[in-house]
Amino acid sequence: MTRAPVICITHGGGPMPIVGPMLGDKGHDNINATLSNRIPALLKLGTPDAPKAIVVVTPHWRPDRPTVTGTAEPPLYHDFEPSHPPQSWDISYKAPGSPEVAEKICELLRNAGLQPVKDMERGWDHGIFVPFLLINPKGDIPLVQLSILSTEDPVQHYRIGEALATLRDENVAIVGSGFASFHNVAIQRSLYFADPNSSEVQLWLGRVREWNKVLADSVLNRDPKERLRRLQGWRGFPYSLDMHPAGEAEHLMPLMVCAGAAANDEGAQFTDTFGGVEVASQYWGSTGIL
Repeated sequence: MTRAPVICITHGGGPMPIVGPMLGDKGHDNINATLSNRIPALLKLGTPDAPKAIVVVTPHWRPDRPTVTGTAEPPLYHDFEPSHPPQSWDISYKAPGSPEVAEKICELLRNAGLQPVKDMERGWDHGIFVPFLLINPKGDIPLVQLSILSTEDPVQHYRIGEALATLRDENVAIVGSGFASFHNVAIQRSLYFADPNSSEVQLWLGRVREWNKVLADSVLNRDPKERLRRLQGWRGFPYSLDMHPAGEAEHLMPLMVCAGAAANDEGAQFTDTFGGVEVASQYWGSTGIL
């Protein structure tokens, strides 16, 4: 059986990967191209090796215990801000859930002592349905939503990934949905509308690039123990508080889960341009650097 990959994607800003192009906004063009082309290729969609299901780790669900959506037909949870365009609430996406995979996730997490919860009510939030509308518009592969935790402890999130790694041997892919490079909303908003050649953008381009390099050196280390050791010190990485302000690192945590699920696989990182800076995505266990 095909062994499924682990991928940590950059999901873009709220509903804007979908709504932005409707309004003539090209700010998500690079990210959208990756979601529409690179990620489906890494997942081998449309081939006999496509995953039988995908576990998607969302940064927008932060309970105290790892929580899994267990329903066969999850609704959508349009968790947008009032300031988002009205078209945001019209976004629709249809794909099945997988109670079977959800139960397997719970079993693996229980065996690892992680006290999972199965949720039968909450719908898929925009960390899932927005990117997957681009990744797999057919909606023909079951998705299972998995929360992060209320804590920003990298070890706890890494352990979740480690517990789920064996799912890959059953051709169940692990996808982290987040913004691991940079999720400082106030700064991102300013950069998004700034002149790409301005001193402000150039300053942040350098900072994000330096952060990306140190992050890649850590998460792509082939030794799982060394990888975890480095990630435990992520707050000591350059500009960490600029990239993810104190108490607001939820968009980095899906990457910690992915790093745990990667085992000793070789990985790679690529970047897209967003707001004048380079935002990174990472993957393990799929061939070719895209």
